Amino acid sequence: MCAIYVLKQTFFFPFLTYFHPALMAAKHAKPNFSQSQVSEMVKRLFKLTPSEIRSLPSYDDQNFYMAPVEGGEYVLKIMNSEDSKNPNLVEVQTYAMSFLHQNGLPAQTALPTASGQLMSLEEIDCGYGCQKYLVRLLTYLPGTTISKVPLTPQLLYETGKTAARMDKILQEMEHPHLNLLQREKFIWSLSNLALLEAYIYVLDGDPLQEVVKSVIHQYKTSVVPKRPDFRKCINHGDFNDLNVLVQPDERDGYRISGILDFGDMNSGYYIHELAINIMYMMTEHPNPIEVGGPVLAGWESILPLKEAEKECLYVLVLSRFCQSLVLARYSVTLHPENAEYLMISSKRGISIFHQLFELGREQVEKVWFQSAAQFSDRK
Repeated sequence: MCAIYVLKQTFFFPFLTYFHPALMAAKHAKPNFSQSQVSEMVKRLFKLTPSEIRSLPSYDDQNFYMAPVEGGEYVLKIMNSEDSKNPNLVEVQTYAMSFLHQNGLPAQTALPTASGQLMSLEEIDCGYGCQKYLVRLLTYLPGTTISKVPLTPQLLYETGKTAARMDKILQEMEHPHLNLLQREKFIWSLSNLALLEAYIYVLDGDPLQEVVKSVIHQYKTSVVPKRPDFRKCINHGDFNDLNVLVQPDERDGYRISGILDFGDMNSGYYIHELAINIMYMMTEHPNPIEVGGPVLAGWESILPLKEAEKECLYVLVLSRFCQSLVLARYSVTLHPENAEYLMISSKRGISIFHQLFELGREQVEKVWFQSAAQFSDRK
């Protein structure tokens, strides 16, 4: 018989080194709850009666859309057993979502359990012995991912503006476990690009390897020395084309209706969020180099860049490409059965990365900063 654990809103578990889901190699860490188990759990924890439950895609967690007879729409998120060992970190992420929501940004919030907790630690046998999984019921945000709509200059502007607003709000957040966001060995932090050197062997024999090595060298020589002049903040860390939802607006365009997935939150720098935003929007645009201008204009409408930050933007965008491409390739070696899912960002990413690298900093920055200035002048 598996036990049931209920976690209060303050936790006292030791912090464990956290790796991105794509790097998680633990066998059977992903939950595999049946719909009947989900239904029972929702009734017991939240006193709600599901009228509709359907599975939602996720790599290492298990997500369900849930509409109860009592009304409303929710996402039941069952975290993998590895990340469930870090409840303090998950608590900070959950609080950050609520904090953004309270400050006017469209983030999910967690519905408390019947006993008033924002998450519950459930020990259940999903087919490979009793394991513990953190469970949250999050509000459902309407919309479609920004990857599925035309990326107009106006919508790109809005992504930059929203990302800057988000980080500016997060910087005001207070929480007793905020120090857990330091995450010094977190492989996806743009502060930790040098950690990639342990993984680039997966590119042996691929010409891409030399380009990645060159970018890491540029990062060490041109970004690291300027880092003391960057402004610190809390980064969402994964403001990408699959984590931003949009809905049609009244002007035949789209507005941002949701910000998802706070699992990569870390203490970083404002310029990191901007670089991540630009990089992922490039992967969805027919003319990738044109993306930087509108995103930059939107960002600077909230947070104008300092000179040191401007000088490092190009290399930081390349650096995020390196992280995405190398770690996707590495993850395929761990989970070859999920190769198609894991290589989503790589499909066009490699050619865009090469194009960006070959154009060089001077030419790319000219396009980005001139178009940003022109876009701002039209506002």
